[in-house]
Amino acid sequence: MTVETPTDVFEAHRPVLMGVAYRMLGRVADAEDVVQDAWLRWSAADRTQVREPRAYLVRITTRLAIDRLRQIRARGEAYVGPWLPEPYTTDFADTVPDSAERAVLADSVSFAVLVVLESLSPLERAVFVLREAFGCPYAEIAAVLDRGEAAVRQLAGRARRHVEERRPRYTVDPAERRDLTERFLAAAAGGDLAGLLSLLAPDVRLVGDSGGKTKAPVRVLETADKVGRFLIAVTGDGATRMSVRFLEVNGGFSVLALSDGRPDTVLQLDVADGLIRTVYLVRNPDKLRSLTDR
Repeated sequence: MTVETPTDVFEAHRPVLMGVAYRMLGRVADAEDVVQDAWLRWSAADRTQVREPRAYLVRITTRLAIDRLRQIRARGEAYVGPWLPEPYTTDFADTVPDSAERAVLADSVSFAVLVVLESLSPLERAVFVLREAFGCPYAEIAAVLDRGEAAVRQLAGRARRHVEERRPRYTVDPAERRDLTERFLAAAAGGDLAGLLSLLAPDVRLVGDSGGKTKAPVRVLETADKVGRFLIAVTGDGATRMSVRFLEVNGGFSVLALSDGRPDTVLQLDVADGLIRTVYLVRNPDKLRSLTDR
């Protein structure tokens, strides 16, 4: 008979804990630190009193993430240009067979949703993540946050309304996204402005995150003409040094562009009705470190 060690139990739940921490923080390194702190507390705990390890570990991780998020916000650091979450590699397409569950997980970790979550309070964010992404019962969330169930329901309603008001109102089809991404790359690499414009919605937006450390627009670009011309210009500047890899990032098909073998840009598109609605570019080198071995 095999007896599970404390390490075995923790490692079995690590993906869930990392999922909670990352959705709370939008930063891979901070999420990893939170999960490591959760491990230290788990290893030192009196586990004979723990009846449900998953609930116990989720509670620890959520509380640590709330504390970390409050610390980050208390520092009040100014960010140069638009902010996007740190790209987080996922593999829902291969590991989550149920299409409905896969869609929920992908949406809850998407760039669009995580940007909106940045405007929630830490408690609202925790409730939204636990309820919408992981389907936790309100009673369980109340125990995690040490709040009454009625208060948690109020927080959940407020957070959900806030997200629904600000998130894109279209559904991203995975196959359509991949097809448009490949056609987008071909047009941009070939300097085909007309071809690129034919793929862009008239009101398309480009959100570029460089943190002021590399070239990217300091404001969100809008309209197909502005976005198309910018992309043609920036692709032409370094296309000869670039290679690309395809991977799943934040639940969606994405492109990792490498310059001289080093991560340079993560590109992801939001698409609907056969057109590109949003172009996300992450170019801040600090946010690409976790992709070095991809």
